[in-house]
Amino acid sequence: MQRYGTAVLIVLLTSCGHPKGVMAPVPAPIGDTKVAGKVDMLVATTRQPSGSTATLFDGERGSKPHLTEITVSIPNGREQGSVQWPKKLPPDPRTDFAVTNVRQMETVAEGRAWFKQQANGSHALVFIHGFNNTYGDAVFRLAQIVHDSNMQATPVLFTWPSRAEITGYLYDKESTNYSRSGLEQALRTLAGDPSVKDITVLAHSMGSWLAMEALRQMGIRDGRVDPKIKNVILASPDIDIQVFAKQYVEMGEPRPRFTIFMSSDDKALAASSFITGRVSRLGAINPAEEPYRSRLEKAGITAIDLTKVETKDGLNHGKFAESPEIVQLIGQRLIMGQTLTDSNVTLGQGITAVVGGTVTNIGAVAASAVAAPATIVEQPLSAKTKRPPAETTLDADLKPQQLVR
Repeated sequence: MQRYGTAVLIVLLTSCGHPKGVMAPVPAPIGDTKVAGKVDMLVATTRQPSGSTATLFDGERGSKPHLTEITVSIPNGREQGSVQWPKKLPPDPRTDFAVTNVRQMETVAEGRAWFKQQANGSHALVFIHGFNNTYGDAVFRLAQIVHDSNMQATPVLFTWPSRAEITGYLYDKESTNYSRSGLEQALRTLAGDPSVKDITVLAHSMGSWLAMEALRQMGIRDGRVDPKIKNVILASPDIDIQVFAKQYVEMGEPRPRFTIFMSSDDKALAASSFITGRVSRLGAINPAEEPYRSRLEKAGITAIDLTKVETKDGLNHGKFAESPEIVQLIGQRLIMGQTLTDSNVTLGQGITAVVGGTVTNIGAVAASAVAAPATIVEQPLSAKTKRPPAETTLDADLKPQQLVR
């Protein structure tokens, strides 16, 4: 009965009412005061082309990666944190999110040329979406994040093959594994561009697994993550907490600066934990509790607890994008590489628990040197030793290469 109830709850809360097929471009409005602006982005995907201008790419796995330049028009009078989906097609740029430009690219050189033309080309944001997303879902969500945050960075979307079906969890998870080399190569290509100064990776939900796997592969090949990848932000990461500890170790040192947005009331991660054997997901832990607090702080990982943040997301799974305060934090501070070290950080009401501290204590965690691998494990501490069981502890002196055979 519990399993049935969970499944029904998730289906009801994740059912989408917006129209499909929003990728066909409409004429761009010029000088219309009802239009707030536009977002230009580069989209890399491992999806299969759909053969339709309305969708561009479907949820199946492609035989090769594709690059596309896309422009999204943003309407005025919209509540921050929301995606204004059209009620009918074609969309009206005065009231709806609307695609106004689509250009397929045949070579990496075209992508680099596009990047050099962007005003914020020296800083790159790579966004990786989560489970149950169409190509259009991911494009509109990134456009919303970029516009609402006022970030000074060039947006790049990496979208992987999701069938966008609530029953497709296992297919989507395998699709992230299918795409990890594609993401690794995309990050390498971006880092190899002389015009790119630094890169921030922002991953949501199941996309966090993909991000960690790509960074882990890069670390195993090179001994460390490319130094241009300065920041990694994981929002509601749908990752087994024990697996995350291994991934973190194996990407080598020095590592990028990590920030994790967590929420213990995340219903989507609760369902994921049920499906995957009742092991806690990284995005649903309470970072103020031990052993998590000490180990996150030792690893230099900033953990921001969003449990008390209220948004219109019934699953409490998209708070990072739907909270104006959080999306501003991402755009104005984290992407620019600023550690949260001063007491002037204003995150809004309820956003206080940061690895057991308050807003003014964020810096103590963010500024910690990343001197030892994370030892985050699910098992409780031994009452006698105050240490996790030996078989699940990652020794602080253990090098990543010792874990790889």
